[in-house]
Amino acid sequence: MNFAGIRAFVSGGASGLGHAVASRVVAAGGAAVVLDLQLAADADAMGARAHFIAGDVTDEAAIERAMTLARERLGGIDLAVTCAGIGAAARLIGRSGAMPAEHFRRMLEVNLVGTLLCAKAAALLMQHNAPNAQGERGLIVMTASIAAFDGQIGQVAYAASKGGIVAMTLPLARELASSGIRVVTIAPGIFQTPLLAGLPEAAQASLGQQVPFPPRLGRPAEYADLVAHVAENAMLNGETIRLDGALRMGPR
Repeated sequence: MNFAGIRAFVSGGASGLGHAVASRVVAAGGAAVVLDLQLAADADAMGARAHFIAGDVTDEAAIERAMTLARERLGGIDLAVTCAGIGAAARLIGRSGAMPAEHFRRMLEVNLVGTLLCAKAAALLMQHNAPNAQGERGLIVMTASIAAFDGQIGQVAYAASKGGIVAMTLPLARELASSGIRVVTIAPGIFQTPLLAGLPEAAQASLGQQVPFPPRLGRPAEYADLVAHVAENAMLNGETIRLDGALRMGPR
């Protein structure tokens, strides 16, 4: 799939990894519909090919509005990237008591169910695309985390939600193969996202030093680079790719 001129749907595209993807799509001559709770700070600067719509990924009606916008403004989508997510640490049994059930449910609802709802809506729209020379109609890229494999203390809920994304990658790819739709998951390590932006510079540098190489935080543009490569390499399907500089997180 040629990334130049691609039509994309990006959830969580107002900031962080999703924003980097939407920006990369526009820079490549494509267009993007971005679903997020808020408008990107540089929405105007991104130009007329970036279409923002407010909504929560746990709300199927909001996702459907985004897909309707994509159908009307772009004529459909070739690429869907699910980056919307939340992360908050909570021990199962901590000093302040046991983890509230709502904490676990909310993490799964946003990170896992929200990802599935976006993937489902994207596949429904993509199946109407005319296939390219390889028979491909679309690509869905989901965002997990290395916490799916190396979950730390306090990440029971977060790791479960991201592990679920990894687990459904292959069955989704197998199911959608007959429609010519690929499914790939990226599991980022420690990246420069709004989640870490509030930390002092020294703390961010310290986290980066934990990465074997390069010893720094990942850049959202590097995530977008991988999305672009996955789009252009048709043999990447049903796979989860770690993007982490060889980082393996310890228990804490």
